[in-house]
Amino acid sequence: MSRESMEYDVVIIGGGPSGLSTAIKLKQLDSNLNICLLEKSSEIGAHILSGNVFETRALDELLPNWRELNSPIKTKVTKEKFLFLGKNKSLSWPTWLLPAVQQNHKNYIISLANLCRWLAEQAETLGVEIFPGFPASEVLFNEDGSVRGVATQDMGVDREGNKKDSFEPGIELLGKVTVFAEGCRGHLGKQLIEKFELNKGKDPQQYGIGFKEIWEIEDKNHEEGLVMHTAGWPLDNNTYGGSFMYHAENKQVFLGYVIGLDYKNPHLSPYDEFQRFKTHPAIKKIIENGKRISYGARALIEGGFQSLPKMFMPGALLVGCDAGTLNMPKIKGSHTAMKSGMIAAETINYHFKKGDDLSVYEKIFKESWLFKELYKARNVKPSFNWGLILGIIFTGIDQILFRGRLPFTLKHKHADHETLRPANEMPKIDYPKYDNIITFDKTSSVYLTGTNHEDNQPVHLKLKDPDLPINYTLEKFDEPAQRYCPAGVYEVQIENKKNKFVINSQNCIHCKTCDIKEPSQNIIWVTPEGGGGPKYGNM
Repeated sequence: MSRESMEYDVVIIGGGPSGLSTAIKLKQLDSNLNICLLEKSSEIGAHILSGNVFETRALDELLPNWRELNSPIKTKVTKEKFLFLGKNKSLSWPTWLLPAVQQNHKNYIISLANLCRWLAEQAETLGVEIFPGFPASEVLFNEDGSVRGVATQDMGVDREGNKKDSFEPGIELLGKVTVFAEGCRGHLGKQLIEKFELNKGKDPQQYGIGFKEIWEIEDKNHEEGLVMHTAGWPLDNNTYGGSFMYHAENKQVFLGYVIGLDYKNPHLSPYDEFQRFKTHPAIKKIIENGKRISYGARALIEGGFQSLPKMFMPGALLVGCDAGTLNMPKIKGSHTAMKSGMIAAETINYHFKKGDDLSVYEKIFKESWLFKELYKARNVKPSFNWGLILGIIFTGIDQILFRGRLPFTLKHKHADHETLRPANEMPKIDYPKYDNIITFDKTSSVYLTGTNHEDNQPVHLKLKDPDLPINYTLEKFDEPAQRYCPAGVYEVQIENKKNKFVINSQNCIHCKTCDIKEPSQNIIWVTPEGGGGPKYGNM
């Protein structure tokens, strides 16, 4: 069967804050534009996961009357805490001593998934066509090499690649401009960065893995509007990471942990570090006798200014976390992603009305507050290569005394997949057993994500070399995929007295950690059949 094609002025890939902001701003600038937005999840928001303390700066520009539009932004930050954790004790750090970039008194505690659902409603009201459940699986190019659009995933293909009775070919979505807004480690964005050498002269990109659980807690432990962060235990001084606990409405807390994927010990399990963190007395006393109602995990992009690729190419733009606009010391990426999408819309408007090349994106970006914000934050993440204590001291000097204007830029020297050391050189870590009260296994956690994939479909986690996990990675690194995956996708099983690498792709929650951390870059994440993956509700 040949594929049908549909033509638009602009095709947007991804229904997160950057893609939706691009669509809304475009329609505000020119209501006659024909715009479609593709989203791989079953509905807008189903794959969205974030802490999330939200800064409204970009939204104030995009929809100044958002308070009158029944937005889901309700819970103001009223109080802040920052704790340094030892194994059993904690030290409270005065919040007035925190850099301004880490203060949240004007912000809101929100569900980013619900914000995206609301933004989608605003976009549709303006006439944007939104197609959830249609993953863009392939970039299409014109004869001159410029981006022509995308093709969606074929539906109804079995595990061996054969067409089932339900087979439907993908559709070609062709745009005068295509905007890639897939989020962190976008499947197509990654290909475009390589094809057009968008990261030439840039530092290696940096990532973290973020975990989040929503707990309903006892009323006596709940302080609506409280934002709390911690550093220290259970991680050692040389592993970057920290936690968040946000007291939302309805006696809920958003509890999470982020670990930099540049960690060195292949025995480390980010998931189990998060579970262990919850047993600290300062945390346990808040969630004890509560109920865990949601779980999720997602990679986040942390390289910042010096890792930011060029965001334009012939026929297309790259925005949001597909490029890497998150402000790491602020622990925020939603407002920056939105602003990058709004800049994309202005660029496209100039392109259509004045004939300007898409490279005008760079000019508008460099004149924006987004550029200034990322520039001032540039030295924080690389300083933690010196360890937690020195990183905190340097951040204080950089952000408080010099306000991010030190006359030099620290470098990211290694990609995350290059940092693991051989397993026999690193200490093993003995993680405690799960108690099913405060700590839980991966199976029960994945159940809470609502993850589902059609069983008889091609595995969307591809191995460049199927023999490498057993023949090399297991021996050298004790096959770390068993531990860095937060959903139990990868296992080493013994069959006929031989080790076998097993991929439980139906468990995949689309976090992209394997695509980032696998030391040989042997695992490639591609789009599964439309609508597959997690179904996050309030995340």
